[in-house]
Amino acid sequence: MQALEQIILHLLNGSQLPKLLMPVIKFCINTENHRIKKLLLLYWEVVDKRNKDGTALPEMYLICNAMKNDLQHANEFVRGSTLRFLCNMKEPEVLESLIPSIIQNIDHRHSYVRKNAVLTVMSVYTTFPDLIQDAPHLIETFLYQEANPSAKRNAFLMLFQCDQERAVTFLNSVLSTVNGMGESFQLVVLELIRKVCRSNPLARSQYIRAIYGLVNCPSHAVAFEGANTLVALSSAPTAIRAAVTAYCALLQSQSDNNVKLIILNRLAALKKRNEKILQEMLMDILRALSSPNIDIRRKTIALALELISPRNVDEVVQLLKKEIVKTDSPEQGKSDAYRKLLVDALHHCAVKFPDVVPSVVHVLLNYLGDDNASSALDVIYFVREIVEEYRQLRDGILTKLMESFDEIRSAQVYRVALWIIGE
Repeated sequence: MQALEQIILHLLNGSQLPKLLMPVIKFCINTENHRIKKLLLLYWEVVDKRNKDGTALPEMYLICNAMKNDLQHANEFVRGSTLRFLCNMKEPEVLESLIPSIIQNIDHRHSYVRKNAVLTVMSVYTTFPDLIQDAPHLIETFLYQEANPSAKRNAFLMLFQCDQERAVTFLNSVLSTVNGMGESFQLVVLELIRKVCRSNPLARSQYIRAIYGLVNCPSHAVAFEGANTLVALSSAPTAIRAAVTAYCALLQSQSDNNVKLIILNRLAALKKRNEKILQEMLMDILRALSSPNIDIRRKTIALALELISPRNVDEVVQLLKKEIVKTDSPEQGKSDAYRKLLVDALHHCAVKFPDVVPSVVHVLLNYLGDDNASSALDVIYFVREIVEEYRQLRDGILTKLMESFDEIRSAQVYRVALWIIGE
């Protein structure tokens, strides 16, 4: 084992060790040790298998014989791992004599062997179609009989990539039950539907109901891809609404920040053509503010500010006010940057929709004493702007400002507050 590991490392680092090929074959090839068999597969993958003139080495015939024995081994791990190795084999001289054994493993009792045999058939047919000319027919027959989800997915993937017409025929036969199939199978189904509908737009109506079902699938990956497929294939308001609903549900359920950022980017891309639908669902999108990550909060607020309308501005302002109050809680930890985001957002709402100014300005006055000087300065500049433009609010704002003087910690904020009172 140690010798094999050293040889593999030397080969990977660029060394040429041609004289060691026969000793490896002589001393390692007949072992029953699974660890050595696995190392041998790695060795066969990295060792040079051809002469300088491009012809296969004579030793390859010995290797073929050993692999044939492993493909007929009583242990399913040995069979399956050998089949996985053959997926990376690009030597037709080696593969040709192994084809009958590979095909025989398609009907093996163990699913681990079957699913790897299907992948091997796909790899060989893709690279050397003449070696297994009837591969699509074999896999199609296998697909209708197979019950294991992984093996079924591999077979469907093989038809999808090698014979799309057979794949579509099979999909049409199971379209009503696709919601109950495995996650990996459903992802391939969605990919096939997208490809078919791009080449034949008239087929959309046939698959749209199945896509709606997959959008509501418990699997997050399938729901996300289903929503992407809906958006790609249909511009109907019901389809866009279903996709946005799925995106919003994923924003709530996902803990991975990268996934949330990807979803927010998708929603931002949808805004260009479906702004009204996103405006209706803005409160669902704003639930992403529950994430403690400042980048997610920043992106969510930026998207929300682009979607604010006279219909939803009151609800958005109420939510932002609740969020800014939460930043006072010691459980929030370092919330200065988030508070500044919220102050800027409320300022933006007030400037764009003057009707919300009275409810916003009195909330913000509570943060003149913020430890973050930048945030407090934003507040006092906003107050100065409001006092100048809205005469009817001056009395209430000045009273509140006088009460807040003891809390101010920044000289710049003091300066602006004194200027306001002086004016």
